[in-house]
Amino acid sequence: MGEKKHKDPNHETASHHNILTSLLGSKEEALNSIVYSYKHGFSGFAAMLTDSQAEELAELPEVITVKPNRIYRAHTTRSWDFLGLDYNQPTGLLQKAKYGEDVVIGVVDSGIWPESKSFDDSGYGRIPSRWRGKCEEGEAFGANNCSRKIIGARYYTGGVSQADLKGDFMSPRDFGNHGTHTASTAAGGLIYNASFHNLATGKARGGAPRARLAIYKACWGRRIACGGAALLAAIDDAINDGVDILSLSLGGPEEIPGTLHAVAKGITVGQSIFYEIQQNSNFTGLVDGYSCDADSLNGTNISGEIVLCYAPDLAASTLPRQSLPSAVSNVISAGGGGLIFAQYTVNILENLYQCQGIPCVLVDFEIANKIANYMSTTSNPVVKVSPTSNVIGMEVLAPKIAAFSSRGPSVAFPGVLKPDVAAPGVSILAARRNSYFFDSGTSMACPHVSAVAALLKSLHPDWSPAAIKSAIVTTASVRDGYGIPIEAEGTPRKLADPFDFGGGHINPNRAADPGLVYDIDPKDYIRFFNCTLGPSDLCDSSTGPLYELNLPSIAIADLKTTVTISRTVTSVGPANAVYKAVVEPPAGVQVVVEPSTLAFDGQFVLPPLYGPPDGETRCDPGGVSGTTRSSARLSSAQKVPALERAQHRKTILLEGVTPGSTTLARKWNIKKVLTKGALCGVKLTVADAAELHKFMLRG
Repeated sequence: MGEKKHKDPNHETASHHNILTSLLGSKEEALNSIVYSYKHGFSGFAAMLTDSQAEELAELPEVITVKPNRIYRAHTTRSWDFLGLDYNQPTGLLQKAKYGEDVVIGVVDSGIWPESKSFDDSGYGRIPSRWRGKCEEGEAFGANNCSRKIIGARYYTGGVSQADLKGDFMSPRDFGNHGTHTASTAAGGLIYNASFHNLATGKARGGAPRARLAIYKACWGRRIACGGAALLAAIDDAINDGVDILSLSLGGPEEIPGTLHAVAKGITVGQSIFYEIQQNSNFTGLVDGYSCDADSLNGTNISGEIVLCYAPDLAASTLPRQSLPSAVSNVISAGGGGLIFAQYTVNILENLYQCQGIPCVLVDFEIANKIANYMSTTSNPVVKVSPTSNVIGMEVLAPKIAAFSSRGPSVAFPGVLKPDVAAPGVSILAARRNSYFFDSGTSMACPHVSAVAALLKSLHPDWSPAAIKSAIVTTASVRDGYGIPIEAEGTPRKLADPFDFGGGHINPNRAADPGLVYDIDPKDYIRFFNCTLGPSDLCDSSTGPLYELNLPSIAIADLKTTVTISRTVTSVGPANAVYKAVVEPPAGVQVVVEPSTLAFDGQFVLPPLYGPPDGETRCDPGGVSGTTRSSARLSSAQKVPALERAQHRKTILLEGVTPGSTTLARKWNIKKVLTKGALCGVKLTVADAAELHKFMLRG
């Protein structure tokens, strides 16, 4: 994959056919081989090739890389209130961002169940005119299933096995329920009296309830299996359709390709991570061998008893939803009255339907060990069975990092801290067809972050994806509701660190006003990552290690000596603000920040940065961000008040503006005006800079 070489998508596809024709020998074979042509956000294709053909293709000079088709897996009524996004709070981010009004969230997942009340479009206005997507019809899904809420829906079957396609709807309709759950978590409308078997009864809604949804079904079957080729096609279409946010609750053996190109096009991408790692258990069955398999219960009288169940052989690789049903069936068959099921994760709400009517509860191994000790030291141990109840407020120690949450460091890119941030992902109540259902996982956390990104995009439409990410990461909390450091569950429990939660647990209201952001030119993403993977035309002697990318975090693999790292911050806060660095270094590491204080006095000067061949000095645009539009046209030439007030106007270098002028012509090129040193030595107030930026965006 790489940058597009042709503006016309058809020419891009033709170039892909030409490459395959040269490889396979005929146009007919090329047409039969190609599965997808990626022609909107980036250039590339998916094709059916033998191993030897793939190796030969990789040797062609116009091909950057060849990768096999990977298979990825799709990984509450109160979670948003817990995050501080109270629906009726007048001063919070939710209201300031107008509930995400008209922001388009693209959800790449297993589809959508459009009849769910969470996707009712009552009260919505016209679909934004900038939207270029479409509603694809198919099995049990017609054009009428799209609406002013679900404004687009597509589906992709290429690269997905026939076994996963079997039984699923050949349309955007959701079969596995995963996509419906994540979409409603991100942008579902306000629903009263939602519950799961009368648990957590209350108002269900998404984090950005007025956002629009664009659905891209690339995941199929009960396994929610997603082909890498289909994912790329979905991302390519989403870029062209005009989504603002991309939400991918997916994980697999490596990073999902194509997301970098979406970021380069100004789209904020939220992605859950799930690395296939082996967790080690120090526990075995402790109570009379009751692991609750058929052999351990055979011949034992447990009639009417509550049984403590361990799953030591399955715990490292099997989720409770897979091993719990067999344990329940075995206990019932042996006459048991209930069970206590020990596993890594401590959530059971989404598995209640598997308890088949008997009392059951899920505990982690630490609690199970205490229960086992109690049973071994008590002649007549008893268990009190109480009805299920809701526990809310300060009675709950939260947030905590769940045992199933994937941890860093990143294997592919150790110079980039992963994860970025933590978000609610345990017992999330959201839509499932025509009802509501609890589910847990990193898949549930991802739409929480995507929704917050949508709100920030609505509140700050000029912020780049890097600025939005920075605001979320730098304002996250590392302490729980009691003010003590967040715990990370697992074996053993421990205090969470950046490899558990990145910057911390997401705090939406604080993210709305971060003060400083770490912004990144999209080209830097591509330059740094491509050069990490191998030689590239974008690589040069100035390209450094990944930890030099202007991220809101620093990760250095195998630190052995002193390293100096630079970061550039942009003030998006008050005009007169002072920021002081506070350092809590990792054990055994000394950290010095220079300067230790940043003071803003309401003025900023854009200093010279580099000199072009003509000898004129160009400058870093500082806090004034760029725009992706190629040109703009006014009804007539217009004066810009901010330029009139600017000092040293003779050094203003706006393309299409005469040096010293304060007027913009009727038409001018603004594609790279603010990202290639538009202003040189110009002194502006923060207010004037903001005015100039908004004027440019308005065109």
